[in-house]
Amino acid sequence: MFDLIAANLTSPVFLFFALGLFAALARSDLTMPEAVAKAIALYLMMAIGFKGGAGVAAHGIDATLIGSIIVGGVLSFAIPFLAFFLLKATTRLPIIDAAAVAAHYGSISIVTFVAATQALTTLGVEPEGYIVAVAAVMETPAILSALWLASRYGGAKRDTESGLFREIALNGSIVMLTGSFFIGLISGEKGLDLIAPFIIAPFQGVLCLFLLDMGLVAGRGLRQGWRELKPGVIAFGLYMPMLSAVIAAAAVWPLALSAGGTALMITLAASASYIAVPAAMRLALPDARPAIYLTMSLGVTFPFNLSLGIPIYIALAEAIR
Repeated sequence: MFDLIAANLTSPVFLFFALGLFAALARSDLTMPEAVAKAIALYLMMAIGFKGGAGVAAHGIDATLIGSIIVGGVLSFAIPFLAFFLLKATTRLPIIDAAAVAAHYGSISIVTFVAATQALTTLGVEPEGYIVAVAAVMETPAILSALWLASRYGGAKRDTESGLFREIALNGSIVMLTGSFFIGLISGEKGLDLIAPFIIAPFQGVLCLFLLDMGLVAGRGLRQGWRELKPGVIAFGLYMPMLSAVIAAAAVWPLALSAGGTALMITLAASASYIAVPAAMRLALPDARPAIYLTMSLGVTFPFNLSLGIPIYIALAEAIR
C-alpha cells in the first residue's frame, strides 16, 4: 500500500492538483478560463463514458453488471443516513447543513473516479468498463435521502415545483457521461477504434490540466471557507470516506468483480460530490451553506482521496480479491 501511495503522490495527476492548490493558497494570478475548464470537463466525461459503453458492448450485460448497479444505488441511498447521524453526534452543524453535507458523501465525484481509473491503468489493472454505468446511477439517490432527512429532522419542505429533479437529470456532467456511455454501447469497439486517437492518447494530459483547475478551485474554497470548518467537521471529511470504503468493500465482496472493478466501486462510495449535488442543494436546500458543504467535499475530502484515499482503496480491493 505504501508503494501505491508513493506512486500516487508522485504521479503527474496529483502533482498538477498540488500545483493548483499551492497557487490558489499563495494567491497567485494563475487561472483557468471558465470556458476552457468546461470544455475539458466535457471531454473527460465524453472519454470515460464512451470507453465504458464500449466496454459493456464487448463484455455484454450479465448478472454482475446488474448486481453492481443495484449495489451502487443502495450504497448511494444508504450512506447519507450514516453521514447525517455521525455529523449530528460529532459536530454542531445545523440539521440543514448536516443533511446537505450527507448528500455530498452519498453521491460521487466523477473526477475521483477518473483519477482512480487512471491509477489502475498505470498499474496495469484493467477494471470493468461498465462501472461507468454504476457511477451514473450513484449520482441521484443520495440527494433524495438528504431531502428526506432535512424534511424529517429539520422541517425543510421540498418544493416539487423548483425544478430540482429536472436539474438533477439534465445536469451537464450526467448528460454527457450517460449519453457518451450509450453512444459507446451502440457503436462498440469499432466506434472506439475510430476515435481512439482523440479520447485515449490525450486523456492523461487533459486530466492533468483539469486537476490543475480543481486545485485552484479547492484552494480558493479553503481560503474563503476555512473559518466555517471546525475540527470535528474537518475530521468527518477525512474519516467518512474510509467508513464508506469499508461498507462498500463488504457490499461489493459477493459480486464477481475483478480487483480493478472492486477498487472503482469502493472509490465511488468513498468519494464526495462537488458538481451535481451542490447544484441540487442550491435549489432544494437554499438555507444550507455552500461554504461548509462545498469546502468539505472539494477542499478536504477530494485532496485526501486524490493523495492517500485512492491507493488505500486499491489495496483494500486487492486484499478482498
